[in-house]
Amino acid sequence: MVTFATLTEIADRSEASVGVTDLAPFPEEAARIESRVAGGLHGGLSFTFAHPDTASQPAESFPWAVSIVVVAVPYLIDGDGVTDRRTVARFADGDRYKFLDAVLGEMADALSLGGRRTEIVYDDNRLIDRAVAIRAGVAWSGKSTMALTPRFGPWILIGSVVTDAKLTPTEPMRRTCGTCDACIPACPTNAIVAPGVLDARRCISAVLQRRGVIDPALRNAIGGRIYGCDDCLTACPPGDKALSRFQPTNEDLRAETVLTLSDEELEHLVEHWYVPSRRMRFVRRNALVALGNSGDTSSLGLLARYVCDPDPLLRMHAGWAIGRIGGVEAESLCVAALERESDAEVQGELLAAITASSQGGVYADERPAQRSVELKEIAT
Repeated sequence: MVTFATLTEIADRSEASVGVTDLAPFPEEAARIESRVAGGLHGGLSFTFAHPDTASQPAESFPWAVSIVVVAVPYLIDGDGVTDRRTVARFADGDRYKFLDAVLGEMADALSLGGRRTEIVYDDNRLIDRAVAIRAGVAWSGKSTMALTPRFGPWILIGSVVTDAKLTPTEPMRRTCGTCDACIPACPTNAIVAPGVLDARRCISAVLQRRGVIDPALRNAIGGRIYGCDDCLTACPPGDKALSRFQPTNEDLRAETVLTLSDEELEHLVEHWYVPSRRMRFVRRNALVALGNSGDTSSLGLLARYVCDPDPLLRMHAGWAIGRIGGVEAESLCVAALERESDAEVQGELLAAITASSQGGVYADERPAQRSVELKEIAT
């Protein structure tokens, strides 16, 4: 018979945290999700937002199960140390989920050898990872909306083993962020509109995973990022010690690399990322914005190729990037592109880029994102 002590031994070998909860519903989570969707704060994200009733009632998806073994695995590795320059969020810089898979697999194997049924679940619409982690006492809910652990702060991946083994639930933590709100001002787009409330329409991590045109008012704040954003994590004091264990790296993914690889090469490079419909146009779109924010005039040649691309989405963002770099050469490129452009949306982008180029790369809509009274009212 597998005991909780056995699972703890497995977790300890991996510096992971483990807890147990039952399959009771999470009505407060369903209400929270429905409120965010009603207010538009989900920003079009799907995952559990699309299925709140399913995600908040695990017994319906796993009617055979009795317990949920919840694991929080640290994912930082060498190269993840503190640095001001980061184009890819640390969790996506390599397939960090392999380690989580290994720990969950070892626990599932131990339970299966004891004759118990198991199923490994994470990033799954049937279960709200953070909610089960908090109820199992593995983490507490941070003001950033991240789940935090005492040893690693927000630098964790959460997964579960759903099982028919009868295990005693562990108690939730008696811990909160207290008076600390370091994550809130750290967000470059003011996406944390109240403690524990995120406006995904502004969250850079969410923006870079969405389809379509990136909001011009957010492009400047994206900086050099191509995928993800770590700013609220690096600002979180409980994670400082874990982050300081590692040296930073200078081997960031470059926007120029993204824009010169073939689709096949790029898809292989980012195979562990969530990219809508696996269409590399969205990764290239992100890289175009990052390249524009670099201010590097030597990039104008590459951007000139993309402002002629068959894809209007890429032409649009390339035009913005050229305008962002600014100067006489940039203005000339945009004027030439406008003369041959037939798409009305791209034409509008190029007109704005021509004006920005003549003003040193400054766009009229570059203003700090403001937290509206309406959003604060929704949050409360």
